Amino acid sequence: MEANEHNSHNDHVIVAENLVKIYKTKDTEVLALQGLDLTIARGEVMAIIGNSGSGKSTLLNMIGGLDKPSAGKLFVDGKDLFKLKEKELVDYKTTTVGFVWQNNARNLIPYLSAVENVMMPMQFNSTNPIKDKRWRAMELLELVGMVKRAKNRLNQLSGGEQQRVAIALSLANHPTVLLADEPTGSVDTRTTQVILDLFRTVNKELGTTVVIVTHDKEVSKQVERVVAIRDGKTSSELIAARSYADRLADIEGFNAGEQVELAVLDRAGRLQIPRQLLDKMELKGNRLHVHMDDEKRIILTSPESMYLD
Repeated sequence: MEANEHNSHNDHVIVAENLVKIYKTKDTEVLALQGLDLTIARGEVMAIIGNSGSGKSTLLNMIGGLDKPSAGKLFVDGKDLFKLKEKELVDYKTTTVGFVWQNNARNLIPYLSAVENVMMPMQFNSTNPIKDKRWRAMELLELVGMVKRAKNRLNQLSGGEQQRVAIALSLANHPTVLLADEPTGSVDTRTTQVILDLFRTVNKELGTTVVIVTHDKEVSKQVERVVAIRDGKTSSELIAARSYADRLADIEGFNAGEQVELAVLDRAGRLQIPRQLLDKMELKGNRLHVHMDDEKRIILTSPESMYLD
């Protein structure tokens, strides 16, 4: 990475610039990401939302090193994912990022106990004695409230308990970034809250950046920032009007939905306007009149309104 690029990315653990992903088959070509721009601050807890096919899972897989971008730039913790060699990529997936998947069968090995599952990732990048690995695993199980179930196998644990073990496993090798793909998709509302609280604990205690891909609106209401992806681009952001901690401290006024929606400009100055706002404008065609008022606010109006008294 060039020195000036390194400095500009220093405050961000993830930087995507004009990111493109094209999937090719024999007969078709699918553009999954279309010049996506995204920055995620170091130590942030944030969510990525979008409809099926929007590109959010594609983005998560590329951040995790499971899929390669077709074009653009992608830096994670100072590493250029376009330039990583095979061995470097293996090390990256083992130590820089941790994963929590919706399907626990993808997270955990059923015939191992909870503590043995958490120890498993440590076998691939550590020469520490087995007792040190077990100590680390027990420490993480304690962090997620599962130390008393350390010897239990998966069939002796509930879905929520399995997900807690999966979070502990994802942290085994001290990752900088924790990637969670629909982590609450198969648990009830109460367990969802427990999992979200755990992500905040992990963030606070370990300083881990947490990126959650979700369809769950209740999840997205409880993070400081939500990035919406539409048609392979970042379309808007929701920013918490007050921090989650402040809202909890003021229980009487607590409203999990206190977020401000912001449109996102790409590097070329283009923006995607939320669909619900366009629908209210009742546009005829795909053109808007753009002008600036005396207070330097940009105003978007239907062209037809220019000719109405």
